[in-house]
Amino acid sequence: MTNTELFGVLILAFLAITFLQSGYDKIADWNGNVEWLKGHFSQTFIKNQVPASLGLVLILEIIAGALCVAGIFQLIANGSTTIGHYGAVVSCITLLFLLFGQRIAKDYDGARTIVIYFIPAILAVYWL
Repeated sequence: MTNTELFGVLILAFLAITFLQSGYDKIADWNGNVEWLKGHFSQTFIKNQVPASLGLVLILEIIAGALCVAGIFQLIANGSTTIGHYGAVVSCITLLFLLFGQRIAKDYDGARTIVIYFIPAILAVYWL
């Protein structure tokens, strides 16, 4: 395995863990997440769309995580980065949705935290 392939595997693993664990948390405590987010977005235009918004983010997280896992297997099996690249792109889109939500809620600390995850995701798009 080349250093470039190893980099791809590591960054895809980072993204897969991030999104699959986050998706699992949303599923495991759906009601708790909805209630907390209703308060978080109570002063915004999406206050009545919290469950739908959370569902959209959950779907994006699961797709991103699954594509990253599949991308790891493809990269190891034949050195191709196609699926991993798609996983990285969906990861970036998911993070942009999350960033948008944090900015709408005026949670600027939360928005800054999203940037920490966006940097490796956008690097993965570039390198894969």
